[in-house]
Parts: sequence; C-alpha cells; structure tokens
Amino acid sequence: MATQAHSLSYAGCNFLRQRLVLSTLSGRPVKIRRIRARDDNPGLRDFEASFIRLLDKLTNGSRIEINQTGTTLYYQPGLLYGGSVEHDCSVLRGIGYYLEALLCLAPFMKHPLKIVLRGVTNDQVDPSVDVLKATALPLLKQFGIDGESFELKILRRGMPPGGGGEVLFSCPVRKVLKPVQLTDPGKIKRIRGMAYSVRVSPQMANRIVDSARSILNKFIPDIYIYTDHMKGVNSGKSPGFGLSLVAETTNGTFLSAELASNPQGQGAAVLPEDLGRNCAKLLLEEIYRGGCVDSTNQSLVLLLMTLGQQDVSKVLLGPLSPYTIEFLRHLKSFFQVMFKIETKPCGEELKGGDKVLMTCVGIGFSNLSKTLK
Repeated sequence: MATQAHSLSYAGCNFLRQRLVLSTLSGRPVKIRRIRARDDNPGLRDFEASFIRLLDKLTNGSRIEINQTGTTLYYQPGLLYGGSVEHDCSVLRGIGYYLEALLCLAPFMKHPLKIVLRGVTNDQVDPSVDVLKATALPLLKQFGIDGESFELKILRRGMPPGGGGEVLFSCPVRKVLKPVQLTDPGKIKRIRGMAYSVRVSPQMANRIVDSARSILNKFIPDIYIYTDHMKGVNSGKSPGFGLSLVAETTNGTFLSAELASNPQGQGAAVLPEDLGRNCAKLLLEEIYRGGCVDSTNQSLVLLLMTLGQQDVSKVLLGPLSPYTIEFLRHLKSFFQVMFKIETKPCGEELKGGDKVLMTCVGIGFSNLSKTLK
C-alpha cells in the first residue's frame, strides 16, 4: 500500500476536483488542508461533498477522512470499479461538473460504467451536457475509446435552481489509449446547435435560433440549430432557456460555446434575442482562439495524452486557460510528466489568436484493474 510519504499535500479549496481525479488514477493519496478555513461558512461545500460521494461509489476500498469542520480532507484512492451507478448531484453545480471527472475516469474502470446522474443539466457555470456530448465524446474516440455502449443521453432537462434533470452516461473500458497527433485544426465547415426551453413558451427557442443565425449566416451557409422543448415531467423543476453551439471543422475538430438564461429569481431577465446573439459571438471568439480542442476540454486532452502509450502525442491548443495551467502543474506532481510547450504565433498558416503546441510522451498507463500491484 502507498505509505504516508507518497501522499501529496495541498491547501485551499481550488482545483479540488483535479486533485481527487489525478489521485484516483495515479493511486497516490492526497491530503488537502485549510479548505475555506477563513470563510464565514468553512469547509467543504455541498457539491464537493456530493463529488466525493460519487468517487466513493465508483471505487472499491477508498479511504476518505474529513475532519469535523470539513476543512481537512484525506483521500486514499481505491480501485476503480465501475458498473451500474446512480447518483443525485448537488443542484448548486451542473451535472457537467461531475461528468468532466467521469470522462477522465470511465475508460479505466474494472467494469464498463453505466451511470445515471440527476440534477442540473444546463447552468451558467459548468459545461452543459449538450456541449460535452458534442465535443468531449468525439475527443475520446480519437484516443480509441469507442463502441456501441459509448453514449451520453439527456433523459430530462433541469435548470437551476430546482434541477430535476436526468442524464445517462455509459462508457466502455480500455486497456491502453492510442497516442494522437492533433496539429491541424482544419477549416470550419458547419455549425450545429441546440436551443432548448423548459417551462417557458416554446417560441423562446425559435427566437434564440433566429437571432443566432442573424450573426452566423454572414460567415457560413451550413448552419442548423435544433430546438428542444421538453414538456411535463421531463422539463425539470425550474423555467429557463439557453443555446449551445458547436462548430465542426474539416478535420473533425469541435469548438463550442453556450449560454443559459439567469436562474429563476436571480438577476435581470434575459431576452432570448440577446442570448442568441451573445452566444453566436462567443462561438466566433472560440473559433478565433482556435486549436484542435476547445477551451472546455483542454485539461481532458492533456490527461489522455499523459496516460497514453509510451509514444509521442501532440496537440495544438488555443491560449491555455488558468484551469489548464494549474492542471499541468498537477500532472507533474502526480505523474512526473512535463509537456514541451511551443508557441505558434498566428501567421500565414494559422489564423486567429496565438496557438500553443503541446507535446509529451505518454507514461504507458494501462488499466490493471484485474491484477493487484
């Protein structure tokens, strides 16, 4: 078993999810102190506790110790078990908060994962289930994670503050990951979108579509934005509407942007026209930043490259987000992997913002869930 000497120590509540996910994959225990120690309401929040409970359901033999005030957490990971799981997520954060971690862990389970998550499917903080379905799943397929049982389905939509959404995610198990060379993003060939509305007039979705198209039609003709109006029990507990847009390139890169209306009773009312226009502008900004992976999935692609076979993987990214920069530091702590980072200023070949070429050699991580170390 891992001794205390091998455990990593951190302070503060930032990047808690990253640390726990990497701890689970690397098998290194982690101790996190001073979680919101000076806050009026110290300790772990409800959504973080829910995330720790989810990890406990997915693993076998994890040891989790939390002190009385919730300001110190010790986590010794067990083996990733998988199987059929149901989990009620906290409505303070979207289901995307939990799904992002599951996308990192699911391929390395002992049994294929089939999980039902309940909570908020679309909010203003976390990536929505629509965007993860459109961008993260194709990315995992590049690494050889694919099969009939690989799917992400929205059974019910749920908006904050009430939630009430339901999502089914199933993922096959892989022993090793393929190395990737994603260096040419290609040109944008089509834009797809999903305008959804729950517990408001179905006309809202149509108004969003018209306003988004008024901007995007100037650039490309192949645009199709679906409308999704769920009724009755499938529409969750709170009213709301929103839009997620995904641009696909000739080389199979997906860049996304999304916006959701303010939660019921919070902030000013949002006009569907403004929301549609702003979301279209966000997509254009994401296309300008460019790269072969959009900014929501940067940390996911870097993790999969690190865990790949002992071969060189390369990926071209747009400007790194602060979250990704911290993730690179964590990859060095947990896996001793360092990336070669080359900046590619925008010139003749590369349009848009400055790009970063990330190169690393995988650690040859293999799914050893059936054998004991």
